[in-house]
Amino acid sequence: MKPENDVLSQLAEVLESRKGADPSSSYVAKLYDKGIDAILKKVGEEATETVMAAKDGDKQHITYEVADLWFHTLVLLADQGLHPDDVLNELGRRFGLSGLEEKANRTK
Repeated sequence: MKPENDVLSQLAEVLESRKGADPSSSYVAKLYDKGIDAILKKVGEEATETVMAAKDGDKQHITYEVADLWFHTLVLLADQGLHPDDVLNELGRRFGLSGLEEKANRTK
């Protein structure tokens, strides 16, 4: 595992461990308990907040909001039985392809 991926893998382990936790004991356990719609709502909220922070141009605020977005996206991945490595592998597959070529090769 690459050192830069350590945080993602560690966080993925924690998120996975929260799946069976008491919803009153953890924010993430509460999200899992509420279901996919609650998780998707948080991803959408954080994406909107990221866009607003970018429009303001405050780099510290952008970083903060992107961290929130990534976190909630990682919750979504875990909920769906996926790991951050799945996304990193997909990015690796795309690396070196032009965006136009990658898009033309998509099956969906």
